[in-house]
Amino acid sequence: EIQGGDPMILVLSRGYYCPKDRMQHRVLVDLEPEITVAYTKIVTISTDALLELNEMRTGVAAHWPFLSDAGRKIQKDLDIKEYTDPHHDPMIPYTFVLEPGLVVHSMYNGYWYWGRPGAEDLRRDLREVTQKIRPDWDLGKPGLREAWERDEKDGFWPYGKSLKEVFAASA
Repeated sequence: EIQGGDPMILVLSRGYYCPKDRMQHRVLVDLEPEITVAYTKIVTISTDALLELNEMRTGVAAHWPFLSDAGRKIQKDLDIKEYTDPHHDPMIPYTFVLEPGLVVHSMYNGYWYWGRPGAEDLRRDLREVTQKIRPDWDLGKPGLREAWERDEKDGFWPYGKSLKEVFAASA
């Protein structure tokens, strides 16, 4: 429901205690204005309880959803328990770039910081996903101008939705 028909970055986070996670989220916060204007979503899921999760979100000044999986359902379902940290019992920190429908386009294992995507990695992945899912990516593509002139606009943003629907989904 959060994703809609847009690309999405999904971060499975170790949690508030992890300096690597905080640094990764600062990179995402810096990229957030671009992500927003590109009709892309970000979601972070952590095993933190709601209080710690909110402290993380507020502490890095993020404006996207942070979801708590304190019961570790995702960790168990995906078998991604970070067994080297029995004290915090986090998930292995993965970052996914998803196509609509939660289809995995790319996956990064962030156990070590350099395994996490940087801004350029995300721009490349999101460019590839957007080019794949947006039929009006290249307005010079043969037939698009003619379709527009025939008032066949479902292949153009906002793809048959009203602006009210688009902006309500992005709020």
